[in-house]
Amino acid sequence: MLGLKLPTDPRWVNIVEKNIDEILTDHAYCEQKAASTAISLIISFPDYTELVDEMIALSREEMGHFKMVHDRIIARGQTLGRERKDEYVVKLMKFFPKGGSRNTHLTHRLLYAALIEARSCERFRLLSEELEDKELAEFYHKLMVSEANHYTMFLKFARQYGNREEVDQKWNDLLEYEASIMKELGKKETIHG
Repeated sequence: MLGLKLPTDPRWVNIVEKNIDEILTDHAYCEQKAASTAISLIISFPDYTELVDEMIALSREEMGHFKMVHDRIIARGQTLGRERKDEYVVKLMKFFPKGGSRNTHLTHRLLYAALIEARSCERFRLLSEELEDKELAEFYHKLMVSEANHYTMFLKFARQYGNREEVDQKWNDLLEYEASIMKELGKKETIHG
């Protein structure tokens, strides 16, 4: 369903289980960045009314997820750690060339967002199925469902605002590129890395 070309190595969950506090902090910042992306799309493309409406709802939902993760951190007797650079996103954002029309820029941003959500969904599925902590596994199952909806929403908008054939080709090319960078990642207690 997600179209990812390279699945996460299941051994990644072993790394996560040894570093739950680290993954929760990384996850909290991922949710915060997702809310920020939604707000940024509103600011950059205010004339796309349907997109703005969806991004308003998404920013609220992502901040709700941030709070849920933050609450788990607090319940574990920890505090939110400092933000880390997301290697995955930094590498991913190098794929599309800079410049181009406003509409091309929007399409690229939507495709990046769709792929980040798809990878998050895939990682959350793995956590929901493999974590020994059943309460945390259930938490990730609920988030997995939400992330799948986000991925499809961003892809739908990219296809709506761009040329469908071009968008589908760019999506496939981006998926291939993402698979190549994922070969280097999956060895850290981060959601994407």
